[in-house]
Amino acid sequence: MDRQLQAYGLALLTVLCWATSASAFKLSLQFLAPDALLLYATLASLLVLLLCLLLTGLTRTLRDWGWRDYARSALLGLLNPFAYYLILFKAYDLLPAQEAQPLNFVWPIVLVLLSTLILRQPLKLSSLLAMLISFSGVIVIATRGDVFGLQFTNGLGVSLALASTVIWALYWLYGVKDGRDPLVRLCLNFGFGFAYILIYQLLFATWIIPPLPGLAGAAYIGLFEMGFAFVLWLQALKRSRTTAQVGNLIYLTPFCSLLVIHWVVGEPIYASTLSGLVLIISGIILQQYGRQLWDWCRRAS
Repeated sequence: MDRQLQAYGLALLTVLCWATSASAFKLSLQFLAPDALLLYATLASLLVLLLCLLLTGLTRTLRDWGWRDYARSALLGLLNPFAYYLILFKAYDLLPAQEAQPLNFVWPIVLVLLSTLILRQPLKLSSLLAMLISFSGVIVIATRGDVFGLQFTNGLGVSLALASTVIWALYWLYGVKDGRDPLVRLCLNFGFGFAYILIYQLLFATWIIPPLPGLAGAAYIGLFEMGFAFVLWLQALKRSRTTAQVGNLIYLTPFCSLLVIHWVVGEPIYASTLSGLVLIISGIILQQYGRQLWDWCRRAS
């Protein structure tokens, strides 16, 4: 099979995994607290990633790492999975899945804003317009369409969902120039992340025997949201001629996710959710392809 077709197939499998994540979060949180869900999900993901390292023989590369490499993984593991998923799960605990999911998808726009603040990258007019469009979508979703009343359905939940996008954007910024093998790096990040959530549980949580449905949900999240999905995505990127050819498929994720939320969780999908999501995705597309769109319009005119 052609490598590009393989890349598309792997990318679509990744989209399928991520499209079911929001529903898995919401259903699992009926049985487990956010911190407990993170503990068991991270453990499942870590086991999957360790197995992948063993099967690929990449464990030997750890011998070449210095203390700075482990320190970097300790920092990245603090951001993801520990802080990112802990905050995200709490947001899902407070909000309907159909609202938490698209709010979390605004992270590419947050990434642009942080790149301007941290890396001192210039903020283009198209980027500013993209931010306004995407964040108007956030307002539509957060207010369920009552944009002029500005009455948020759950202010804390919305704040947590948006905070998770900041953490993910920081994780991406600090990891983008990391030259280590991405699979090995991810495994070590999750190793440190598991240590953090275990310590958190020991210090702040009351230990109970987790119900079987909660464990099953945590295992699913660890395997298909945190584990296999990232491995499949890395393989898709390796096989694709360009990142954009498979990267654009990610835009299918939130819309597919809404279908799964409706069918599996049983949430009626609000018109405000669809409208807000379209605005968020439109802003992201404008941010990434604004220059090409402008050039195309000039040629067409």
